[in-house]
Amino acid sequence: MALEVDYVSPLPPVRSGISDYSADLLPHLAQRCDLRVLRLKDQPVSAEIEELFSPIPAEAALAQVDMAGSKGRLPFYQMGNNRYHADVGKLARRFPGVLTLHDLFLHHLLSEETLGRGVFEPYRERLEQDHGDLGRWIADPRRWGGYSDASLFSLAANRGLLFSQRGILVHSRWAAGVLAEEAPELAVRVVPMGVPLPEVAQREQGLTFRRRYGLPEDGAVLGSFGFQTPIKRTDRAVRALAEPGLENVHLLIVGQVSEHSDLEGTARRAGVADRIHITGFVSFEDFQAAIAATDLCLNLRYPTAGETSASLLRVLAGGRPAVVSEYAQFAELPDDIALKVPLGDDEAGVLAARLRELLAAPEALATMGRQARRYVAREHAPGRAADAMVAACRELAGLEPPRAPKVMNPLPSTLTWSRFSGELTVEGGSSNWAPGERRDLRLRLSNGGGCRWLAAREGAGGVAVEAQLSIERGGEPVNVLAGEPWIPLPQDLAPGESCVLTASIRRPPQAARLRFEPHVVGGAGFAAQGGPWWEKRFEGFEEEGS
Repeated sequence: MALEVDYVSPLPPVRSGISDYSADLLPHLAQRCDLRVLRLKDQPVSAEIEELFSPIPAEAALAQVDMAGSKGRLPFYQMGNNRYHADVGKLARRFPGVLTLHDLFLHHLLSEETLGRGVFEPYRERLEQDHGDLGRWIADPRRWGGYSDASLFSLAANRGLLFSQRGILVHSRWAAGVLAEEAPELAVRVVPMGVPLPEVAQREQGLTFRRRYGLPEDGAVLGSFGFQTPIKRTDRAVRALAEPGLENVHLLIVGQVSEHSDLEGTARRAGVADRIHITGFVSFEDFQAAIAATDLCLNLRYPTAGETSASLLRVLAGGRPAVVSEYAQFAELPDDIALKVPLGDDEAGVLAARLRELLAAPEALATMGRQARRYVAREHAPGRAADAMVAACRELAGLEPPRAPKVMNPLPSTLTWSRFSGELTVEGGSSNWAPGERRDLRLRLSNGGGCRWLAAREGAGGVAVEAQLSIERGGEPVNVLAGEPWIPLPQDLAPGESCVLTASIRRPPQAARLRFEPHVVGGAGFAAQGGPWWEKRFEGFEEEGS
């Protein structure tokens, strides 16, 4: 007996990657199951989709099946992290089915649907439902305008939705591992993301696109594809073009640029504005032509909402290799089709070095492109993806949504907290310190607050201590330790715990000020947030601190 599926997703012409994904997938699903396509309220549907699938209103169709008490038809939801999926989430909560989670984190959507409309209480209620007291603590500052991008990538805001479903599909082993760790009660299956294999990119097609956008006909062109937000780290690629050996390389940016990304300003400051080409949103045909115009795709990412990038897979399918961040789901890509760049302070420098190496080896670049195309043909063929989805849906259709366990309330951390109390003492810096003498100082840092201070290795949200040694030059204070590595917190500190750090400092021969202050990596110093710091002024001044 054929599996009866009700497909719920944004559809073309909605400007959503999941809309394009659905257009590619639906013909293959229709060959493998009894498929009904449902349309979302107030969203347009293209004439082609209308002709092929005659979509019917989603809410009425799902309610009718629900009233009949029949499990014959299975709702199959496609859930993303933008406003086009708000009604998908609402319907999925009312009518349990199988849900493809394209983005692990749905906090951006929640924020847009509540705070973006000037409504606070539903935002706090949802975060508290999904994350307990921690969600409420994080939500409260938003009432008076407090904001942090960190919470968007630390609180997934997906728990209630996921526990209302019979099963969850994801597109990467990494995403499945995250869900298994955080919610082992969920029935999760990994399925390929279906991406059709286009015709091999034609040189003339690429040359025509290059001419239209002022790109050189000869010479290396890098491409960054998709909606350009700060997490895509395209600004690192822009700055990398200023590095030696890349003076003739151009960057093609295909997609809308977020208001939070000042790529043109970054290019001007780096002195590479004449080699940056931004197209804005383009048609699918122009997207394919843009792939043909590039030699190498850039797809850096940090942090991640857990998405598998359809735009990246389309570039690989077009026969272009990629440069990706060595992080999360992107680390799963084979090394022979993707050059991986570690995150860190020297990300732009490492990126530039690896670009120089690869662009200097055109045969190796071409080989990677051919292997990329074969990889997509083998692993992401739409028919293969549809087979896996239908098999998973058939397996999950008879399950009941699992009972959600009580939300645990983990101790909040410096990733999401904004007030830090504690104590910082320094041994060895108080007396008899001769000018020019180097000393090893012992810093004892104690957490006296209500959140866990994360180790510096955690990246964003971790804690490191900055040492400043300021002297006066030309009437202006100069920090002679500027550029020196900060002192990392070696392990997490729970409230009431302490650790000892060391710093080797040479006292200057003139008047100076020595200051130690913990900082949240990627955030502000502790002093501005009620936290401890220590300071000593030489030449007879008394030590100060808190």
